[in-house]
Amino acid sequence: MNNENELEPDKKGFWDLKVFQKAFDMAMEIFNTSKAFPSEEKYSLTDQIRRSSRSICSNISEAYRKKRYPAHFISKLTDADAECSETAVWLKFALTCNYIENKKFEELESKIAEIGRMLGAMINNSERFALGSK
Repeated sequence: MNNENELEPDKKGFWDLKVFQKAFDMAMEIFNTSKAFPSEEKYSLTDQIRRSSRSICSNISEAYRKKRYPAHFISKLTDADAECSETAVWLKFALTCNYIENKKFEELESKIAEIGRMLGAMINNSERFALGSK
């Protein structure tokens, strides 16, 4: 064997999932946007919105590794979807506190909704993704 990745047909795994890519890009956008939040929010809003947006990605990656077990796969995707909702709440706080403009709020809210729809489709069609489904 010339390449150690030849053993695994999906060399990149979860990195190739569009939902993961979109969630990662959104988390990075939130990170960059939150750099402008006031310093007194460092250990509250800033920390929470960064954590929840990053957690979407980590839960998707965990779900991917649990795809052999459909119930666990769905559970981790449900956790990712819940983190989407939490991120939306923190985003609304950022808007209400005037830390972000309405345009940025709408852009990010739209991305959160799209990721949520994608996760919902994966949950509702888990047999297409989970290895142990029948």
